[in-house]
Amino acid sequence: MKIAIVNDTVIALNTLRRIVQAVPYYQVIWTAQNGAEAVTKCQQNPPDLILMDLLMPVIDGVAATQQIMKYSPCAILIVTRSTKDNISQVYAAMGYGALDVVDTPVIYTEKYADMTDKLLGKIARIAKLIKKSSTSSKIKSESQNQLSTSLELVAIGSSTGGPKALAAILSELPTNFNAAIAIVQHVDGHFSGGFADWLNQQTPLPVRLAVPGDRLQKGRILVAGTNDHLCLKPDLTLAYTKNPLDYPYRPSVDVFFKSLAQHWKSKGTAILLTGMGKDGAEGLNALKLQGWHTIAQNQKSCIVYGMPKAAVELNAAVQVLSLESIAANLQKFFNK
Repeated sequence: MKIAIVNDTVIALNTLRRIVQAVPYYQVIWTAQNGAEAVTKCQQNPPDLILMDLLMPVIDGVAATQQIMKYSPCAILIVTRSTKDNISQVYAAMGYGALDVVDTPVIYTEKYADMTDKLLGKIARIAKLIKKSSTSSKIKSESQNQLSTSLELVAIGSSTGGPKALAAILSELPTNFNAAIAIVQHVDGHFSGGFADWLNQQTPLPVRLAVPGDRLQKGRILVAGTNDHLCLKPDLTLAYTKNPLDYPYRPSVDVFFKSLAQHWKSKGTAILLTGMGKDGAEGLNALKLQGWHTIAQNQKSCIVYGMPKAAVELNAAVQVLSLESIAANLQKFFNK
């Protein structure tokens, strides 16, 4: 796998290079010390993955991520020492298409080995996603079907670009929104609390992490909060499960959607948003077969048209809509 490293600190740059090059089949094809340099080099020599710092001169990691995903898209992993202090920038970068975030390993510290293992684990996971993703096909039309007025649960799955897409939808919902909302976003459990806090600032509805034993409630948003998979139990309470253990997507949209198809007896609305890979497509189809109204985000408004594309190819989506249309439909039919 061809990897690029973007970091303005020489020590961090060299440390990351040594870590990556110690793994067979990983090749560092170039490095950059600011976002502008990274944008230019990415256009000239696109890598499979970029390890992107956040705080840099000229152009920071957020702006660099935005430009790269617009002009020469590739997988981006945010690697920075400033995660907790700059959580808004982390999710801004993820909104533009960054896949995940991890702390930069700090050499000569007790935690260096653990931090290195976590970084390599993230890279290995992304390598699997890259092999399974396909973003070239385009869907040119949107269905004109309308949402059912009787639905009381909205389930949303998202990945690459998901934070920005979720904010665009949830910011348009009223305080008296007449449905429960459950969200599975691909994000490391270490950062899920910050993600929920950030999302809570984007919408008038209350947002918090789902905990075992929770029940879905109208007008409230629950977000998957661990590296285990969120699922619905037969008694309609939420829980987490480690299985499947080898699934590259954690938490998995498919696991959650399939549990809803099995245990949620009423019909609902399920939405699959932007993301790399195919997670959620099979689950969306299972819900469609149970009579749910299913929506896939359209290609034009996606940062990465992978997950929705897989759902459309599976004929799992009743509608294919832009973010604006999704928000408008939800606002229209659940604003009671």
